Amino acid sequence: MTRSEVRENLLVALDTLRSRKVRSALTILGIVIGVTSVISVAAIIDGLNGYIQNRIRSLGSQTLFVTRIPPGFTGLSRLPANIRARKYLQFGDARYLMETVPSLAYATAFAQRINLGEVTDQMSYGNQHVERMIVRGVEPDYTNAVPLFTVNEGRFVSPFDLEHSRDVVVIGLAIAEALFPHVDPIGKNVRLNGRLYEVIGVFQKDPGLFGGFGVDQFAVIPLTNFHKNYPEIREVWLIASVRPDADVGRARDDIIEAMRRRRRVPHHAENDFDVADANFFLDLWNQLTGAMVLLTGVISSIGLLVGGIGVMNIMLISVTERTQEIGIRKAIGARRSDIRVQFLLEATTLSGVGGVLGILCGALITFTIRALAPSIPATLSVFWIVMGVLIAAGVGLFFGFYPANRAANLDPIVCLRYE
Repeated sequence: MTRSEVRENLLVALDTLRSRKVRSALTILGIVIGVTSVISVAAIIDGLNGYIQNRIRSLGSQTLFVTRIPPGFTGLSRLPANIRARKYLQFGDARYLMETVPSLAYATAFAQRINLGEVTDQMSYGNQHVERMIVRGVEPDYTNAVPLFTVNEGRFVSPFDLEHSRDVVVIGLAIAEALFPHVDPIGKNVRLNGRLYEVIGVFQKDPGLFGGFGVDQFAVIPLTNFHKNYPEIREVWLIASVRPDADVGRARDDIIEAMRRRRRVPHHAENDFDVADANFFLDLWNQLTGAMVLLTGVISSIGLLVGGIGVMNIMLISVTERTQEIGIRKAIGARRSDIRVQFLLEATTLSGVGGVLGILCGALITFTIRALAPSIPATLSVFWIVMGVLIAAGVGLFFGFYPANRAANLDPIVCLRYE
């Protein structure tokens, strides 16, 4: 088919859409819904993936986490009995790793209070009051192992603070702004859960994950002080930072071997601890978004199926209405392939218009989400715009083939007699 024939068929297809506006709009509605859902959800997931990757990257690609409970579990009741029975990690485990694993730059322990139910952490200064923060006990090397916790004003917990279990605290910026809106917080005494603490530092601003809990909501105290004031909390986490010139995989194996010796695990027994890197959190996130992608695919498929059936029906009606036209075209020399291409192009144009409208609706939803909820970084990519067009065109070709083939196989004599 020549360029002029393609142009002519395209104009005929657009004229068909103009002459049957309501029917065409109802026909492509399913395609619009399907493509819109694909574009909008893909934009949200793409944006969130980039956001999560940046957050995980801020933890450090050379960072390893040693835990008693496998990461990702949210409740002890869901754990097998053998995991619940594991021995707790100890504060001295971090020091032991530093002494026995030469590839580590830092190894540190920390513990924290988890607010559950009505029990919440509270901090006050004068008439100002904040609650539902995260209270974490740390060692001096914590900021070296987790660069995300960077002090902007004052200083961090020192070895002297740790050794003497001093009542000092480093607070997040959100806590500092709430308690000290007009004064310098450094050196001020606050009450943390009823106990007096001196503010020695304020962390750099960090909005956190989706505008929720982040460094801004942390109150960090010496680990020894934490253990003295909250002896009921026995769960301890270890963070190990691998030297830049060392292999993370080899360091992981060395940590496992050292911890097995430390905890006297028999050679034939499984580890009674877990070691994970930052990529674990990315894998966990991908599992969560995978369910969203599957659900979106089902919804989109239903919309595209409905739209495709609508395209097929309107094309069958078009074939019936234009039977004499088909007969005349065949009588003056049109081949079957010409008729088939003509109706396929019409079906593709019909679904393509639905695809374009779906992309525009998806883009509008994406920009609306970014404007109303800046914490959800929806990002519209060129890849998914192209995919939206291709999906719409594919639906038109698939569901338009039967009507086009039916039109191509009509007998020209019968067509000319048709009234």
